[in-house]
Amino acid sequence: MWELAEKAQAEGSYLFTYPTTGYFDAFLYALMYSVGGPDFFNKATTYAEGIWDTPEAQQCFDIIAKLASYTNPVTPAQANDQDFTQNQQLVLDNKALFMPNGTWIVGEMAEAPRAEGFQWGMTALPAAKAGGNGASYCWLEQAWIPAAAPNLDAAKQFVAFLYSDAACAIFAKGGAVQPVPGLTDNLEGDNKMFYAIYDNGADAAMGNFAAYNAVAGLGTVREVFLDPVNGLVNGSVTVDQWISDVKAASDQMRANIMG
Repeated sequence: MWELAEKAQAEGSYLFTYPTTGYFDAFLYALMYSVGGPDFFNKATTYAEGIWDTPEAQQCFDIIAKLASYTNPVTPAQANDQDFTQNQQLVLDNKALFMPNGTWIVGEMAEAPRAEGFQWGMTALPAAKAGGNGASYCWLEQAWIPAAAPNLDAAKQFVAFLYSDAACAIFAKGGAVQPVPGLTDNLEGDNKMFYAIYDNGADAAMGNFAAYNAVAGLGTVREVFLDPVNGLVNGSVTVDQWISDVKAASDQMRANIMG
Protein backbone atom coordinates (compact mmCIF):
# COMPACT_ATOMS: atom_id res chain seq x y z
CA MET A 1 0.00 0.00 0.00
CA TRP A 2 2.83 2.39 0.78
CA GLU A 3 4.40 1.59 -2.58
CA LEU A 4 1.09 2.56 -4.19
CA ALA A 5 1.16 5.81 -2.20
CA GLU A 6 4.56 6.69 -3.63
CA LYS A 7 3.41 5.82 -7.14
CA ALA A 8 0.29 7.97 -6.75
CA GLN A 9 2.24 11.01 -5.59
CA ALA A 10 4.68 10.62 -8.44
CA GLU A 11 1.68 10.82 -10.76
CA GLY A 12 0.18 13.90 -9.05
CA SER A 13 -2.34 12.16 -6.85
CA TYR A 14 -2.53 11.02 -3.22
CA LEU A 15 -3.27 7.71 -1.57
CA PHE A 16 -5.94 8.97 0.81
CA THR A 17 -8.58 11.49 1.82
CA TYR A 18 -11.61 11.48 4.14
CA PRO A 19 -14.87 13.47 4.08
CA THR A 20 -14.61 14.52 7.75
CA THR A 21 -12.78 13.06 10.73
CA GLY A 22 -16.09 11.53 11.76
CA TYR A 23 -15.76 9.12 8.86
CA PHE A 24 -12.44 8.00 10.29
CA ASP A 25 -14.25 5.97 12.96
CA ALA A 26 -14.96 3.12 10.55
CA PHE A 27 -11.33 3.23 9.42
CA LEU A 28 -10.00 3.09 12.98
CA TYR A 29 -12.29 0.21 13.95
CA ALA A 30 -11.27 -1.81 10.91
CA LEU A 31 -7.61 -1.00 11.52
CA MET A 32 -7.74 -2.17 15.13
CA TYR A 33 -9.42 -5.36 14.02
CA SER A 34 -6.89 -5.96 11.25
CA VAL A 35 -3.91 -5.31 13.54
CA GLY A 36 -5.01 -7.24 16.61
CA GLY A 37 -8.15 -9.19 15.82
CA PRO A 38 -11.25 -9.26 18.02
CA ASP A 39 -9.31 -9.51 21.28
CA PHE A 40 -7.42 -6.26 20.78
CA PHE A 41 -10.49 -4.60 19.28
CA ASN A 42 -12.66 -5.47 22.27
CA LYS A 43 -10.04 -4.36 24.80
CA ALA A 44 -9.34 -1.11 22.96
CA THR A 45 -13.00 -0.18 22.64
CA THR A 46 -13.54 -0.75 26.36
CA TYR A 47 -10.39 1.21 27.33
CA ALA A 48 -8.60 -1.72 28.95
CA GLU A 49 -5.75 -0.63 31.20
CA GLY A 50 -2.46 -0.43 29.28
CA ILE A 51 -4.06 -1.26 25.93
CA TRP A 52 -2.52 1.79 24.23
CA ASP A 53 0.96 0.73 25.34
CA THR A 54 0.80 -2.57 23.45
CA PRO A 55 2.61 -3.34 20.17
CA GLU A 56 -0.77 -3.56 18.43
CA ALA A 57 -1.69 -0.05 19.53
CA GLN A 58 1.66 1.30 18.43
CA GLN A 59 1.18 -0.29 15.03
CA CYS A 60 -2.20 1.45 14.71
CA PHE A 61 -0.64 4.78 15.66
CA ASP A 62 2.22 4.27 13.21
CA ILE A 63 -0.08 3.36 10.32
CA ILE A 64 -2.36 6.36 10.85
CA ALA A 65 0.61 8.72 11.17
CA LYS A 66 2.13 7.40 7.97
CA LEU A 67 -1.21 7.54 6.20
CA ALA A 68 -1.50 11.20 7.21
CA SER A 69 1.66 11.93 5.26
CA TYR A 70 0.06 10.40 2.15
CA THR A 71 -3.28 12.22 2.56
CA ASN A 72 -4.24 14.95 0.10
CA PRO A 73 -3.20 18.11 1.99
CA VAL A 74 -6.40 20.04 1.17
CA THR A 75 -8.43 17.47 3.13
CA PRO A 76 -8.46 19.11 6.62
CA ALA A 77 -9.66 22.47 5.29
CA GLN A 78 -12.65 20.78 3.66
CA ALA A 79 -13.34 18.23 6.39
CA ASN A 80 -16.45 19.92 7.73
CA ASP A 81 -20.21 19.57 7.37
CA GLN A 82 -20.34 22.21 4.63
CA ASP A 83 -17.44 21.16 2.40
CA PHE A 84 -17.07 17.40 2.96
CA THR A 85 -18.34 16.60 -0.53
CA GLN A 86 -15.31 18.43 -1.92
CA ASN A 87 -13.10 15.81 -0.28
CA GLN A 88 -15.28 13.10 -1.79
CA GLN A 89 -14.86 14.87 -5.12
CA LEU A 90 -11.09 14.38 -4.83
CA VAL A 91 -11.67 10.67 -5.41
CA LEU A 92 -13.93 11.32 -8.41
CA ASP A 93 -11.23 13.60 -9.86
CA ASN A 94 -8.44 11.04 -9.32
CA LYS A 95 -6.77 13.36 -6.79
CA ALA A 96 -7.06 10.71 -4.06
CA LEU A 97 -7.31 6.94 -4.43
CA PHE A 98 -9.08 5.86 -1.24
CA MET A 99 -11.43 7.27 1.38
CA PRO A 100 -13.52 5.76 4.19
CA ASN A 101 -17.22 5.99 3.38
CA GLY A 102 -20.47 4.06 3.21
CA THR A 103 -22.29 2.40 0.36
CA TRP A 104 -24.50 5.51 0.13
CA ILE A 105 -21.61 7.39 -1.50
CA VAL A 106 -22.72 6.31 -4.97
CA GLY A 107 -26.11 7.95 -4.63
CA GLU A 108 -24.76 10.95 -2.74
CA MET A 109 -22.33 11.82 -5.55
CA ALA A 110 -24.45 10.56 -8.44
CA GLU A 111 -24.67 13.97 -10.13
CA ALA A 112 -21.08 15.03 -9.44
CA PRO A 113 -18.58 15.35 -12.31
CA ARG A 114 -15.85 12.72 -12.52
CA ALA A 115 -12.69 11.85 -14.37
CA GLU A 116 -13.09 10.04 -17.66
CA GLY A 117 -13.52 6.32 -17.13
CA PHE A 118 -14.04 6.65 -13.37
CA GLN A 119 -15.64 3.67 -11.63
CA TRP A 120 -16.35 3.07 -7.97
CA GLY A 121 -14.42 0.36 -6.20
CA MET A 122 -14.24 -0.88 -2.65
CA THR A 123 -11.67 -2.77 -0.64
CA ALA A 124 -11.17 -3.83 2.93
CA LEU A 125 -8.23 -2.41 4.82
CA PRO A 126 -5.19 -4.48 3.86
CA ALA A 127 -4.07 -7.18 6.26
CA ALA A 128 -1.72 -5.69 8.83
CA LYS A 129 0.52 -8.76 8.74
CA ALA A 130 1.40 -11.42 6.23
CA GLY A 131 -1.14 -14.22 6.14
CA GLY A 132 -3.76 -12.18 7.98
CA ASN A 133 -7.11 -10.95 6.76
CA GLY A 134 -8.14 -7.51 5.73
CA ALA A 135 -11.02 -5.93 7.64
CA SER A 136 -13.96 -3.69 6.89
CA TYR A 137 -16.33 -2.05 9.33
CA CYS A 138 -20.05 -2.68 9.10
CA TRP A 139 -23.15 -1.46 10.88
CA LEU A 140 -25.75 -3.89 12.18
CA GLU A 141 -29.24 -2.49 12.58
CA GLN A 142 -31.20 -3.98 15.46
CA ALA A 143 -34.84 -4.62 16.23
CA TRP A 144 -36.33 -5.18 19.67
CA ILE A 145 -39.59 -6.63 20.90
CA PRO A 146 -40.61 -5.17 24.28
CA ALA A 147 -41.24 -7.95 26.78
CA ALA A 148 -44.61 -6.43 27.71
CA ALA A 149 -45.76 -5.91 24.10
CA PRO A 150 -49.43 -6.93 23.68
CA ASN A 151 -48.82 -8.81 20.40
CA LEU A 152 -45.68 -10.83 21.06
CA ASP A 153 -46.45 -13.64 18.62
CA ALA A 154 -47.15 -11.22 15.76
CA ALA A 155 -43.98 -9.28 16.58
CA LYS A 156 -41.88 -12.45 16.48
CA GLN A 157 -43.39 -13.36 13.11
CA PHE A 158 -42.47 -9.92 11.80
CA VAL A 159 -38.86 -10.22 12.98
CA ALA A 160 -38.66 -13.62 11.30
CA PHE A 161 -40.10 -12.06 8.14
CA LEU A 162 -37.19 -9.58 8.06
CA TYR A 163 -34.93 -12.47 7.02
CA SER A 164 -37.27 -13.97 4.43
CA ASP A 165 -36.56 -13.94 0.70
CA ALA A 166 -39.32 -11.35 0.22
CA ALA A 167 -37.90 -8.98 2.83
CA CYS A 168 -34.35 -9.45 1.53
CA ALA A 169 -35.54 -8.35 -1.90
CA ILE A 170 -37.18 -5.26 -0.42
CA PHE A 171 -34.08 -4.30 1.54
CA ALA A 172 -31.84 -4.88 -1.48
CA LYS A 173 -33.79 -2.30 -3.47
CA GLY A 174 -32.82 0.24 -0.83
CA GLY A 175 -29.16 -0.79 -0.85
CA ALA A 176 -29.26 -2.67 2.45
CA VAL A 177 -28.33 -6.29 3.08
CA GLN A 178 -29.22 -8.65 5.91
CA PRO A 179 -26.61 -11.09 7.25
CA VAL A 180 -27.96 -13.99 5.18
CA PRO A 181 -25.48 -16.38 3.49
CA GLY A 182 -25.35 -15.98 -0.28
CA LEU A 183 -27.49 -12.85 -0.30
CA THR A 184 -24.89 -10.86 -2.23
CA ASP A 185 -25.52 -13.15 -5.20
CA ASN A 186 -28.87 -11.40 -5.64
CA LEU A 187 -27.44 -7.88 -5.70
CA GLU A 188 -26.56 -5.90 -8.78
CA GLY A 189 -24.10 -3.22 -9.82
CA ASP A 190 -22.06 -1.35 -7.23
CA ASN A 191 -23.89 -2.89 -4.28
CA LYS A 192 -22.87 -6.36 -5.38
CA MET A 193 -19.25 -5.24 -5.49
CA PHE A 194 -19.46 -3.40 -2.16
CA TYR A 195 -20.91 -6.23 -0.12
CA ALA A 196 -18.87 -8.95 -1.80
CA ILE A 197 -15.73 -7.92 0.09
CA TYR A 198 -16.84 -10.16 2.95
CA ASP A 199 -17.26 -13.04 0.53
CA ASN A 200 -13.67 -12.45 -0.56
CA GLY A 201 -12.11 -13.08 2.84
CA ALA A 202 -12.37 -9.75 4.66
CA ASP A 203 -13.19 -9.85 8.37
CA ALA A 204 -16.23 -7.84 9.45
CA ALA A 205 -15.35 -5.45 12.27
CA MET A 206 -18.43 -4.59 14.29
CA GLY A 207 -18.88 -2.58 17.46
CA ASN A 208 -17.73 0.77 18.80
CA PHE A 209 -16.17 2.51 21.78
CA ALA A 210 -18.06 1.94 25.01
CA ALA A 211 -20.17 4.80 26.33
CA TYR A 212 -18.90 6.65 29.37
CA ASN A 213 -20.27 9.30 31.70
CA ALA A 214 -19.55 12.89 30.81
CA VAL A 215 -16.64 14.37 32.74
CA ALA A 216 -15.52 18.00 32.73
CA GLY A 217 -12.58 18.38 30.37
CA LEU A 218 -12.94 14.92 28.85
CA GLY A 219 -13.71 15.04 25.16
CA THR A 220 -15.88 12.76 23.08
CA VAL A 221 -14.50 9.70 21.31
CA ARG A 222 -14.38 11.71 18.10
CA GLU A 223 -12.55 14.61 19.74
CA VAL A 224 -9.96 12.33 21.34
CA PHE A 225 -9.32 9.67 18.73
CA LEU A 226 -10.44 11.11 15.39
CA ASP A 227 -10.36 14.91 15.19
CA PRO A 228 -6.57 15.05 15.75
CA VAL A 229 -6.14 13.36 12.35
CA ASN A 230 -6.72 16.80 10.80
CA GLY A 231 -3.77 18.05 12.82
CA LEU A 232 -1.61 15.08 11.82
CA VAL A 233 -2.26 15.87 8.16
CA ASN A 234 -1.64 19.63 8.35
CA GLY A 235 1.20 19.38 10.86
CA SER A 236 -0.44 21.22 13.76
CA VAL A 237 -0.51 18.11 15.97
CA THR A 238 2.47 15.84 16.59
CA VAL A 239 2.09 12.09 16.71
CA ASP A 240 3.54 11.96 20.22
CA GLN A 241 1.05 14.55 21.50
CA TRP A 242 -1.84 12.67 19.94
CA ILE A 243 -0.76 9.37 21.50
CA SER A 244 -0.26 11.00 24.89
CA ASP A 245 -3.73 12.56 24.75
CA VAL A 246 -5.31 9.24 23.74
CA LYS A 247 -3.71 7.44 26.67
CA ALA A 248 -4.74 10.08 29.20
CA ALA A 249 -8.31 10.28 27.91
CA SER A 250 -8.66 6.50 27.73
CA ASP A 251 -7.81 6.23 31.42
CA GLN A 252 -10.59 8.68 32.26
CA MET A 253 -13.03 6.93 29.92
CA ARG A 254 -12.33 3.59 31.61
CA ALA A 255 -12.89 5.12 35.04
CA ASN A 256 -16.24 6.51 33.95
CA ILE A 257 -17.53 3.76 31.68
CA MET A 258 -21.27 3.25 31.80
CA GLY A 259 -22.73 0.00 33.02
